[in-house]
Amino acid sequence: MQSVILFMFGFILGSFIEYWVHRLMHVSPRFGSKITGHYGHHRSNTTNGFWGDFRDFSLAALLALPAFIISISVGISVFLGTVAFAAFASYAHQIQHYNPAKCFWMKMPIHYIHHRDKQWDANFGLAIDWWDRIFGTYKPVASNSSWIDNSSGKRDNA
Repeated sequence: MQSVILFMFGFILGSFIEYWVHRLMHVSPRFGSKITGHYGHHRSNTTNGFWGDFRDFSLAALLALPAFIISISVGISVFLGTVAFAAFASYAHQIQHYNPAKCFWMKMPIHYIHHRDKQWDANFGLAIDWWDRIFGTYKPVASNSSWIDNSSGKRDNA
């Protein structure tokens, strides 16, 4: 049971790190452009593919390494939770760029809206919107019909 709780903690930690890193990419031009190249992602509005995004997002798991100081089992559980979030975020990133209607677990696919509406000061979450809601950066749109082309289920021309 302890391993499950620690895994869930790692998953939540991964989401927290992803939110703040993405937000920092927009707050700091040096970090967003020179260090991470994130601004290029916004110019092209494409992804690195699942594995490319997973590679980038899983770097957050490095911040879970101090959990190994507590014990090997704690470290493994927390580390695996952050890696699991990286995989989930990679999947969410793909579908929000190419078929946001598949993002069924959120009322609106916030990363898709972040790009479509050029909300560089809002909606930083990739896979979840919890942190945007908690830290006041969640900006909803009027309705689901405004972000999905219902005839195909695919993204509009964001």
